[in-house]
Amino acid sequence: MKLSIDLNDVQIGLLRQAAAKLGVPIEDLARAAVSDLLIGEGDEFTEAARRVLDKNRELYKRLS
Repeated sequence: MKLSIDLNDVQIGLLRQAAAKLGVPIEDLARAAVSDLLIGEGDEFTEAARRVLDKNRELYKRLS
C-alpha cells in the first residue's frame, strides 16, 4: 500500500539529514520509523502497564 504524507521543509530537511547520515534512502528511513513507532510503543506501553499493575496489586485489592 502506498501512503502519502505532507511534511514541512524543516521535517524534510531533518529526514534527509538523518537518512544521509545512515546511508539509506529517505523512504526506507520513514518506513522504518513508522514501523518502530507501531511496534515499539505497543511493547513499551504493555511492559509499563504490567509493572504498574504488579507494583500496585495489593493497593488495588484493598480498594476493591
